[in-house]
Amino acid sequence: MAYASLSKRHLWKPALAPRIPGISLNSHLLRFCSSTEQSIPGVDAKPPENASPHPQPEPTTHSDASNVGEVPERPRQRTPRGKARNPEKLEDIICRMMANRAWTTRLQNSIRALVPEFDHSLVYNVLHGARNSEHALQFFRWVERAGLFRHDRGTHLKIIEVLGRASKLNHARCILLDMPKKGVEWDEDLFIVMIESYGKAGIVQEAVKMFMMMKELGVSRTINSYDAVFKVILRRGRYMMAKRLFNAMLNEGIEPTRHTYNIMIWGFFLSMRLRTALRFFEDMRSRSISPDAVTYNTMINGYYRFQKMDEAEKLFVEMKGKDIAPTVISYTTMIKGYVSVGRVDEGLRLLDEMKSYGIKPNDVTYSTLLPGLCEAEKMAEARSILKEMVERYMAPRDNAIFLRLLTCQCKSGDLDAAVDVLKAMIRLSIPTEAGHYGVLIENFCKNNAYDRAIKLLDKLIEKEVILRPQNTLEMGPEAYSPMIQYLCNHGQTAKAEIFFRQLMKKGVQDSVAFNSIICGHSKEGNPDAAFEILKIMDRRGVPRDADSYKLLIESYLRKGEPANAKTALDSMIESGYVPDSSVYRSVMQSLFEDGRVQTASRVMNSMVEKRVLENMDLFAKILEALLMRGHVEEAIGRIDLLMQNGCSPDFDNLLSFLSEKGKTIAALKLLDFGLERDCTIDFSSYDKVLDALLASGKTLNAFSILCKIMEKGGVSDWRSCGDLIRTLNQEGYTNQADVLSRMIKGVEKTGIHKKGKKKEAKVIN
Repeated sequence: MAYASLSKRHLWKPALAPRIPGISLNSHLLRFCSSTEQSIPGVDAKPPENASPHPQPEPTTHSDASNVGEVPERPRQRTPRGKARNPEKLEDIICRMMANRAWTTRLQNSIRALVPEFDHSLVYNVLHGARNSEHALQFFRWVERAGLFRHDRGTHLKIIEVLGRASKLNHARCILLDMPKKGVEWDEDLFIVMIESYGKAGIVQEAVKMFMMMKELGVSRTINSYDAVFKVILRRGRYMMAKRLFNAMLNEGIEPTRHTYNIMIWGFFLSMRLRTALRFFEDMRSRSISPDAVTYNTMINGYYRFQKMDEAEKLFVEMKGKDIAPTVISYTTMIKGYVSVGRVDEGLRLLDEMKSYGIKPNDVTYSTLLPGLCEAEKMAEARSILKEMVERYMAPRDNAIFLRLLTCQCKSGDLDAAVDVLKAMIRLSIPTEAGHYGVLIENFCKNNAYDRAIKLLDKLIEKEVILRPQNTLEMGPEAYSPMIQYLCNHGQTAKAEIFFRQLMKKGVQDSVAFNSIICGHSKEGNPDAAFEILKIMDRRGVPRDADSYKLLIESYLRKGEPANAKTALDSMIESGYVPDSSVYRSVMQSLFEDGRVQTASRVMNSMVEKRVLENMDLFAKILEALLMRGHVEEAIGRIDLLMQNGCSPDFDNLLSFLSEKGKTIAALKLLDFGLERDCTIDFSSYDKVLDALLASGKTLNAFSILCKIMEKGGVSDWRSCGDLIRTLNQEGYTNQADVLSRMIKGVEKTGIHKKGKKKEAKVIN
């Protein structure tokens, strides 16, 4: 038994009841199974045989309303919107099937089942509407091989045109040459299509062979086939071959037409053969063939190519004198010529003239005139023409003109007009690139219009214009550097970093911009962000600036992070920079106040190694702290380094301080180091150390250091010598006491008191 799903509403669908002999399905049973009391459509209203002769009356329905005089309500029909769709044509269905499915036997059978009969119109339209040439060729061959249709001249011409456009010239050639085998005769138009197809593919020799083959195959050649081959060979600059064929045409008795001369003149000008073109123009007149607008346009364009605008003007006047109305091509060619020789005013005059005659300029006209106006610095006229282009929604073919317009408008000082150029690009659906924005941003910054530059930058960042892969114009450093610098100096370094990170994705590694962002973050109290930029610079090998490091260190110190400041200091040193004494002192002081004595000691060590010997007032405090904390060896190492660089700490102060604080071992080692190096130490310092040792019960240590003092010529009248001797005897060190007594007596007899050599050195207080 099936159960209704709890997740979906169950919809009841009436099923067909089985026909059981002798039993009829009455309306009561159907009504029992239905959800309403209305009659079921399709059920006979006649009462069944076994029904009661007097059935119960049923509720009145809409169908019964007519019995009581009521008008029945007509069902509402939805009014279709728009025009009704035309049924899809058969040829369109076949083309869609071929485009969406592979060409297989199954597809062929589907097409055959769809089409009752293949006639000329259907086959021709399928070939014409096929999505690509391969579909058309497969369909062409299939209907012929399957015996569904016999191709005629029209379908052959169409498939040759399709294959020629797709440059499948070998297939087209085979189909053309096989036509007589199918009982279809050749004509000139078929060969003209092949000649033109070879010409578009740039295969001139094959086009000429096809033309020569016409005579061999008995196909008559008229002026049309000659015109086709003239156009092909002249497009490739074969003007000598064109002249030979032209003479051969005349020998065959074929007279050239106006179209023939237009092609010949065009081709000779294309090959820069002015005299030959003029000779054919005169020959045209001698044959009483009057030039038309195309002829004059070709001649004017040829004179323009040779910078002969005076002759072009004469032809233009002659053209109007013969009541041949100049076209937009005529005017555009003349304007192009005037612009090329620097006569922009004449070009503007012709533009007004053509408008007065009701001839509307096209995109080529505008594109021709705008560069000349920029060159002549007529920016007001250029702005007017651009406005006209926007009103007519006419975009130029070459988008490079917009960059030139932007540059020239900014150069003239009209920034509003430059902004209008960018707006015109957007309205004309021309993609704006980073280079266009860069020109505006650069000039906004030069004119101190930074607010406008920032608004433009916001759009640039939001639309991610810089990251567009189709960009051909990138933003230069003259645009982004001043913008980044301004943002960093005015508390908007975060925006500057977003902007510059987009530039970095395009491969920009500008050290000035990098350092500006580091300085900006440091000034704004974001040293971590600045240090991240510093790491990026390190990975990419971009040189860092010493000032950037200094600001970063100061930012960390202001934030109360001396450890990070020390890291930045180490990075600065690794980059090859020598910090000045004030930077060293700031870091040392901050570390010392933070209780990081050993780290401060390492900074001191680096400072001395770099021979930065200024602002050394903290050295004594650091040494005292090291000694007090038991880092005696480290402190003595720092003292040794100082002495090697010509600086000596104040031993007397250090020894007095340690003796007073009861750090006898540290004082002992320091005094021992001083004696070994013959440092200048006052006699009172000896006394203080010895007193401290004796007071702390370190009798042997006192004996040892006293012996060294006496060996170095130190004091012999120490008042506590007797106390030390008695203490040694009491503690059982009689030998040491005896040695000390003899040493004192020997010194008294000689009466010589040596003093240690004093080294001249800078004393650190």
